[in-house]
Formats: sequence, structure tokens, C-alpha cells
Amino acid sequence: MELKDLSCNWKKLRATLDAGTSSPKRKASTDILQPQHNGVKRLKLVTAASYPSRNVALRESRSIVKMGTSHSKPPEPVVAPSASLALWAEDNDISAKDLAEAYGKSMKSTSIPSLPDSEPATEKVNEGLSSTVEAGKYIAVDCEMVGVGPDPDNDSALARVSVVNYHGHQLYDSYVSPKEPVTDYRTFVSGITSELLRSARTLEAVQADVAKLLDGRILVGHSVRSDLDALLLGHPKRDIRDTSRYPGFRQYSAGRTPGLKKLAKEVLGVDIQGGQHSSIEDARATMLLFRKERTGFESEHAKKWGSSSKNQLSRDGTNDSAGTKRKRKKKKKKKKTPKE
Repeated sequence: MELKDLSCNWKKLRATLDAGTSSPKRKASTDILQPQHNGVKRLKLVTAASYPSRNVALRESRSIVKMGTSHSKPPEPVVAPSASLALWAEDNDISAKDLAEAYGKSMKSTSIPSLPDSEPATEKVNEGLSSTVEAGKYIAVDCEMVGVGPDPDNDSALARVSVVNYHGHQLYDSYVSPKEPVTDYRTFVSGITSELLRSARTLEAVQADVAKLLDGRILVGHSVRSDLDALLLGHPKRDIRDTSRYPGFRQYSAGRTPGLKKLAKEVLGVDIQGGQHSSIEDARATMLLFRKERTGFESEHAKKWGSSSKNQLSRDGTNDSAGTKRKRKKKKKKKKTPKE
């Protein structure tokens, strides 16, 4: 190749290279490269301020690390309320937790502040008959027992009885003086001591008081026949709603008779009988169980005894329709006599 041709080609190549410098192959980001007055682009120092959203996330993550992440903490255990708190909360359409926090009470508290026109759901131990609480149609009873005689594990006597109304308000509470010598107070369960029984009423006095409350009312209880036997009192079967015999509750004990403590926990989410029993708390839990499944209770009752309209309660606890039927039978016999 001649020198003249080589020089011409070199000029063309040089022209091409000069043209390429004005249009770079890759365009640099304006966020990274900063133009200068001399036409050369230099790298801009990237700081956290360049990415505000990323910076906020970074600060939040650091604060979580310092404080301890919520995911690393185990969830706080749910504290079940007392039966008193649960009843009061339900009647006033407020959660038990909110109620406890509002009044600075423990979830286990059985002392509930009263509202205007509302009876406080506090325990008035050994008060006897309440002069301010109305009984209503439904009442719940619970008793505490002590061991007596030479075989206190098997022989029991009544030592305390409590009665509450439909809203869990205390109608009656009394210690009872056993007729037999007490050989085991069962304090760890019953809460009864020899000192408490010094102010106890006689069995006859308690029987009379409770009989007045039972008169013409529907009795709610858990294994309520045991309580009635301890009181040496009776009550019509059709006027009893026993939570231990309700079919809907058998699922919690594999078909067997469920305990009150288990039902309170499983059905109500309520803790009772954590240590020494309170017959008032147990009566309230029983009433709350009945209220929870009242429709089911009445449906079961109607299957056995007929509709409520045919089985009205009278003031003496008898059945009006039953009495009416007996009178009709007598009338029929009188009509047959003249014909014979």
C-alpha cells in the first residue's frame, strides 16, 4: 500500500474516533455522575440522604434491634377472667379486659364496682338473705362441704351455701354449722376453717332461708341434686336446670359428666377453683353457663316436660297444668257416677 493511501485511511479513522467521543456507548445515571464546568463527569458521593425511604427503613430496623423485635418475643398468655367479672362484663356489653383496666382491677377480681341502679357483684360473705337484691325467675346455688365422722373422705356435711340471681348478684350466703363433729375442714379446697364456722347459722335456719328462695323458681346448678341433698331440701325436677346433665356440654368430657371447672374454661373462657373454692363464684359460673346455652336448655326441657306454656310455675313450685289435669280427671269421674 502506498503512503498516500495510508495517510488517507488514517484521516478517516481519526475522524471516526473524534465523532465517537461525543456520544458514549453507556449513558451514566445523573444520580451518580455530576457534570462539572470543564465538561468531565465525576462520580458523586452516594450517602444515606440520597435514598430517604431506604434511610427510614434502616433507622427503623436499627431501633427494632435495640428494643428487641416483637417476633422474637413469645405472645403474652391470655388471662381468663373470674366468673364475676365475666358476668358483669356481659350484662354491661363490655369486654372483661376493658372493664378490669377501666377500674384498675385484676382479671381474677371478684369485687366489681357498681353502677347507678346496679347491684355490685361483690362477695358479702355470711351475709344471709340480701335485703336489696331481687331474686327473679332463675336462681343458681352452690355449696361447700367439710368431712365429718371417722371417715371424712367419704362422709360430708354442709358448711356453706350461696345463691345468686340471673345476673350473678348475691341473694344469699351463709356458713352452716354441721351437726356432726368436723374431722376434715378441707380448707385447701373448701376455704372453710373452724374459726369461720363460729359465726355459722344452724342448718334449720339456712334451710328455711333457701326454701324461701326456691319457692316457685327455676333452680340452676351443677350436680344440683348433691346440693339439695346436703340442704335436705327437694325441688321439682321440671324446675331444675342442671349444667352437669346438659347434653351439649358432654362433648367436653368425652360423653362423661363434665366438671364445672372444665366447663367454665372450655365454654366461657373463665378460670375458677384455682385454689380454695368460692361457692359464690361457682354459682355465678353455673348461671353463666346456663345463660350461654339457655335456648338449648329450654329445648331439652320441652322434649321432656312439654312447652313452657303448658308448664307454668306456680308460687309453691308446683305445676299449674298438672294441677288442672288432676281436677279434670275428678270431674270426669263425677259425670260417670250418675250414669252408673
